[in-house]
Amino acid sequence: MRVLFATSEAWPFAMSGGLADVSGALPKALRNRLVGCRVVMPLYDTIPQELRREMKFIKNITVPVAWRNQYCGIFEMRIGRVVYYFIDNEYYFKRGSLYGFYDDAERFTFFSRAVLEMLPHIDFKPDIIHCNDWQTAMTPVFQSAFYGKDLFYSSIKTLFTIHNIQYQGQYGKEILSEVLGLPPEYESLVAYGDGVNLMKGAIECADCVSTVSPTYAEEIMTPWFSHGLDSILKERSWKLHGIINGIDTEVYDPETDKLIYKNYSKTKPQNKAVNKARLQDEMGLPVRSDVPLIGLVSRLVAHKGFDLVKCVMEQMLTNDVQFVILGSGEHRFEDFFHEVEGRHPDKVALRTGFIPELAHKIYAGADMFLMPSKSEPCGLSQMVALRYGAIPIVRETGGLKDTITDSGTGEGNGFTFANYNAHEMAHAVWRAVKGYADREGWEILTERAMNCDNSWGNSANEYIKLYKSMLK
Repeated sequence: MRVLFATSEAWPFAMSGGLADVSGALPKALRNRLVGCRVVMPLYDTIPQELRREMKFIKNITVPVAWRNQYCGIFEMRIGRVVYYFIDNEYYFKRGSLYGFYDDAERFTFFSRAVLEMLPHIDFKPDIIHCNDWQTAMTPVFQSAFYGKDLFYSSIKTLFTIHNIQYQGQYGKEILSEVLGLPPEYESLVAYGDGVNLMKGAIECADCVSTVSPTYAEEIMTPWFSHGLDSILKERSWKLHGIINGIDTEVYDPETDKLIYKNYSKTKPQNKAVNKARLQDEMGLPVRSDVPLIGLVSRLVAHKGFDLVKCVMEQMLTNDVQFVILGSGEHRFEDFFHEVEGRHPDKVALRTGFIPELAHKIYAGADMFLMPSKSEPCGLSQMVALRYGAIPIVRETGGLKDTITDSGTGEGNGFTFANYNAHEMAHAVWRAVKGYADREGWEILTERAMNCDNSWGNSANEYIKLYKSMLK
């Protein structure tokens, strides 16, 4: 079985969010299970030079973009057991960042078409092209419109994965002729309302559609979560599958992590207390082992539930508790937490920005980890927190619901609340603080959390099952 994984970003080459983590880890896990998986992505000029020097030029071809043909260079590189292909066109990809340009529709339409055009020119013909998010959404559409009847392409299946349905590739109808160049009978596949929706086209045309957790697969068929695509997804629910993402257990391993203060493991967890004390000291909080330390590592935006936190922060601080917050985002939340830190310097410590080393230290030092998201397709932080023995406190949505169960029954691995309600969240925090006072019970809960297996191996096995069902 051969799979070509098409993505707009992949670690360690280019990264703006969780898609790069998935694109870096899932193909590796598939190769470890003897699946012939290779990756294709754009050759951005932001890719580090030390990696670019390792790339081998294969050849150049031309790729149709509506009424014009564009240069396309094909490069190849291997990291470990995974082969990566890179699509080169400096006009489209020699930019200072990955996204956010006026011609993004044209840039990624070119990339989506190049994924198909390059296949006869490489030594790899896939059984399945696994496309990811709106940037590769046109590949299944082009496969249907231009390539499906060609003998070389006719047996190739397409899988489209929705990582975040909020970003759909929505544009005006002028791109139908200027960018997409679809035959008139195929234009209805991408037409939506008064414009064009690239993700809709992929949902219509792909052989299967997946998303990053079983609960999110159910949620996006409802208006609250779908950003307008619920009716399309409900009509095609038979092809929709939810598979939870995993985490890289080599990067996130308290036993070997070089970024934390002192290593520890689930069998020898004593040094977690050292990490807590060192974190408290570094963040300027009183060094106390008896007070529960709650960590938050996130973008500070309403979507992540920080309007709930803002509403009841003073109420939560009436408990004997400490908060360590790392992130950046909306000024109203940054300003709020700065102000709270000023009034409660013995209970709240804030660092703004993206600081990976500090994030690892918070996972290792925190007793609890708060994620009150309004929606969360999958979420990785709660799974990382489990691995480091920081008990998650989460809202029951998306991947948070699929990975965290309430410990109120004595069997769960965290604390949960169902409704998007500030006082329900505060009550979940209060239950966690009360649970922390039972030292024996808390040690049992921490051990249970650290024994959870959220590795990519489990997710890869589920994708292999899906691939096999597509090829039947």
